[in-house]
Amino acid sequence: MAASCSDSKPDEPQTDGGTEGDRSMSRSDSGSGDDSLDGLSNHVPRCPLTPSLSPRKRTTSQSKTEPPLLRTSKRTIYTAGRPPWYNVTGTTFKEAFVIGLCGGSASGKTTVANKIIEALDVPWVVLLSMDSFYKVLNKEEQELAAKNEYNFDHPDAFDFELLVNILRKLKKGKSIKVPVYDFTTHSRRKEWKTVYGANVVIFEGILAFANKELLKLLDMKVFVDTDSDIRLIRRLKRDISQRGRDISGIIKQYNKFVKPAFEQYIEPTVQVADIVVPRGGENFVALDLIVQHVHSQLEKRKMRWDISALASAHQGQPLPKTLSVMESTPQVRGMHTIIRNRETNRDEFIFYSKRLMRLLIEHALSFLPLKSVSVETPQGSIYEGKRLCGNRITGVSILRAGETMEQALMAVCKDIRLGKILIQTNHDTGEPELHYLRLPKDISEDYVILMDSTVSTGAAALMAVRVLLDHDVAEDKIFLLSLLMAEMGVHSVAYAFPKVRIITTAVDKEVNDQFHIIPGIGNFGDRYFGTDAPSDWCESDEGMEF
Repeated sequence: MAASCSDSKPDEPQTDGGTEGDRSMSRSDSGSGDDSLDGLSNHVPRCPLTPSLSPRKRTTSQSKTEPPLLRTSKRTIYTAGRPPWYNVTGTTFKEAFVIGLCGGSASGKTTVANKIIEALDVPWVVLLSMDSFYKVLNKEEQELAAKNEYNFDHPDAFDFELLVNILRKLKKGKSIKVPVYDFTTHSRRKEWKTVYGANVVIFEGILAFANKELLKLLDMKVFVDTDSDIRLIRRLKRDISQRGRDISGIIKQYNKFVKPAFEQYIEPTVQVADIVVPRGGENFVALDLIVQHVHSQLEKRKMRWDISALASAHQGQPLPKTLSVMESTPQVRGMHTIIRNRETNRDEFIFYSKRLMRLLIEHALSFLPLKSVSVETPQGSIYEGKRLCGNRITGVSILRAGETMEQALMAVCKDIRLGKILIQTNHDTGEPELHYLRLPKDISEDYVILMDSTVSTGAAALMAVRVLLDHDVAEDKIFLLSLLMAEMGVHSVAYAFPKVRIITTAVDKEVNDQFHIIPGIGNFGDRYFGTDAPSDWCESDEGMEF
């Protein structure tokens, strides 16, 4: 039997609304790109559930002094990064922890979900609502829905096949697209929401426990138990204000469909719940119990990502066949001499770096698959030529130093789409952390040119490649480009992702104790932009000091 959790306070009316509403998740994309890490959890200023509760242990990725947010006019950027969710072989080693919230309509499931998100105090949380997965209605069903004659509370009203598939992919760390349901027109909107990057997934819905395959994906099952009169009052308020319904239609639908469905399909599923939460969001004892359990599970799933293991794993091994180093012509060696010289001024550093970047991009394009084509020349003759075999080429830069290569790529590839990934190293753990991601839509079929100015250990490159794979980009369609790489970084990437093509202008043999390339080039971003990096900021894999 489930454990029913209740605090010692007398019954009180909920004042927080407690309705599920139309919100399907706590994150969204913006513009034409995929802001896959924007707004992952709709944080409000954090506060403990009750003043008397002891403070919860923070995760290693959490900011210790401020909320991990940087708000701009268009998006929210997390300054507490996502630590690796994969091992040194590039394989995902931990799945997201999935909490299932079930309960009657307007029982306060979304309120409970938001309270859990606030109290968890971890940045990478996704809130997914079952309301997004109503089936597309045909014309006859649309007419019934308009007359409040369609049963939206029956299991047949939901697309469980799509729901299970999406939740399974999200649990495995994949990027997914979630439909958005319009309750005023009883149809799915054209735009789907992109969701990616969760340590915790909170899934809520009236029939969250009604499907056996769905139950297998839930690590924790919570039933929100609220009095039927309160649920009816909330439903009236919600459907009138948010969904444009009239009172008579709401009452009719409630008596004919909602109440019978609750008694037949929803209430019996309390038997499979791990925790029953009476009074929803006001039950602080139950909520704190949930939060403590989730924290303990996240702690068990943590795996320390040892950068020193990368350093020693491939010592003395020959360089991989997937590596291509540009021919060291006198011109190339002369440019390296200039940009490696510590006395070179910024203008010359930028000029010769750009020259090298352009040559590197041109060299990399020769590895793209081409097909034979025939064209007619202005003289009426036929010329046998070549053309890219496949869809588009997309460039993705690892911020900030990788961004310096974008101009050279755009000069060579007309109208190319660009994406950006921000990866930093956590000073306390030594692990790389994903902070920001913006990828073009429908990137999965593209050839992707991944750019970073230098690659030392390969830690940032490994994470960036893993992100692309999670967005269904084929491994053999990823080309990692860098002006300078260390042998250690080459081996790390090739070992984890043997199909990724690695292309550079030079490879240096050594990496020192601070993981700087030797002889190296210095901090490329600082030299290029003329800045001195703050102690807690780094934009490239070389010179990671935090």
